[in-house]
Amino acid sequence: MSQSFRMPIQLRWSDLDAFNHVNNARYLTFLEQARIEWFETIGEPWVTEESAPVVASATLNFKRPIEYPANVSVELFTERLGNTSVTIGHRIVADDGTLHCDGNVVAVWVDRRNGKPTPLPAAVRRASEMLLPATLL
Repeated sequence: MSQSFRMPIQLRWSDLDAFNHVNNARYLTFLEQARIEWFETIGEPWVTEESAPVVASATLNFKRPIEYPANVSVELFTERLGNTSVTIGHRIVADDGTLHCDGNVVAVWVDRRNGKPTPLPAAVRRASEMLLPATLL
């Protein structure tokens, strides 16, 4: 991939299950936080009174459990860029390169009044293009 957005995750004791692993449901929270932090780096509005993103689908492929303590990060990149949606690929990796999870999330921008898809904000499109793999440019 040409670029990715990377966000370190601070694991908390409350993230764990009875086996000292990060609970699978927490992965979605990690991914959500990374997406929000990435959107915030755009420097222009990505949510407005008129439109906002919704998650249309989320795919998580669990590869290896994250055991506490661990140093992990979420990496985001663009898999597909549509007119009203962006497919955001993700990886949760340890500092040593161990892949714990991969997959993607489809975010669709919708009109807040009627709930119907609306074109991606120009700033989101530009930011997403920057995270496209070179093979898709």
